[in-house]
Amino acid sequence: MTPIISEGYPFIGACFFLALLVGFSISPYVAVIPLVLMFYFCYFFRNPRREIAVDEDVILSPADGTVTDIVPMEMDEFVKEPCNKVVIFMSVFNVHVNRSPINGKIKLQKYFCGRFRPAYKDTVGFENEHHVLGIENERIRISVKQIAGILARRIVSYVTLDDELKQGELYGMIKFGSCLEVVMPKNVEIAVTKGQKVAGGQTILGRIKD
Repeated sequence: MTPIISEGYPFIGACFFLALLVGFSISPYVAVIPLVLMFYFCYFFRNPRREIAVDEDVILSPADGTVTDIVPMEMDEFVKEPCNKVVIFMSVFNVHVNRSPINGKIKLQKYFCGRFRPAYKDTVGFENEHHVLGIENERIRISVKQIAGILARRIVSYVTLDDELKQGELYGMIKFGSCLEVVMPKNVEIAVTKGQKVAGGQTILGRIKD
């Protein structure tokens, strides 16, 4: 596992090259600007090491960020029963890699090329660019939706249909500010509250009740 994911290399390399070009052709002081940007991109595309405590009784957070809403739903396209949706907003300062909340197989994958409204708006899950995974194991079915925000212009996925995911395993990222929605059936007891900070692969979103 690398400390910076590969999607960040073009941004980091471009800023480094621009800093050299500006430093030699204009002024070393002006070169500070692209150098600052380069260090920010190193920070943004960071992939910190996480110790994942695998537990098949819990649903882990797929991302770092803040819980902005917990919404009861009558039905979900994949879960196909009454459920709850937990919305996690990621600012540009959060880690942006996404991790699988459970062990399971990808049984649904959909990509929608939409608008780029601010990620905190209520309707972004329908209007904005988004990518949905339906993950299933012997005990539960959940869906996870990556939603691009006003700055984000690309959702990255490392997986495809029928891939097996381990709990806490990286499966994608969203560039430059965004949010995720995790839909869980009603037999999952929600373990987070609105406004709570969460960490991908570590914070428990819910516990499965038999």
